Amino acid sequence: MEKIVEQGILYDFYGGLLTPHQRRIYEDVAYNDLSLREIAEKEGISKQAVSDLIRRVTKQMRDYEEQLGMIRRYESIRKVLDVLEKDAEGTPSVSSSEVGEAVRKIRSSLEG
Repeated sequence: MEKIVEQGILYDFYGGLLTPHQRRIYEDVAYNDLSLREIAEKEGISKQAVSDLIRRVTKQMRDYEEQLGMIRRYESIRKVLDVLEKDAEGTPSVSSSEVGEAVRKIRSSLEG
C-alpha cells in the first residue's frame, strides 16, 4: 500500500515533467490498476519494456524530489498549518510562541 501511495504522491507533484507516453503508462499502472501485460498489449510493447519504464520513471521522479524537495516542503508546510489550525480553533495547548514559530517556518519554506 505504501508503494501505491508514494507513486501517487510522486506523480501528483512531478507527473507533469514526464513525456505523454511515460504519463500514460504510469497512470495505467498507478491509477487504472492495469497489469503489465495489459499495458504491454495496449501499447504494443513488451511486458519487460513496461516494467523498465515504470522503474525508470519512478526513479526519475524520486530524483526530482531529491533535487527539488517539493513534497518535503509541502509536508512541512502542512504540519505547520496544523499548529495554526489548532490555535484558530482555540486549542489551549498551542502557545503564541508556537504560532509565531509556525509562521516563521511557513515563511522560510516559501522563501527557501
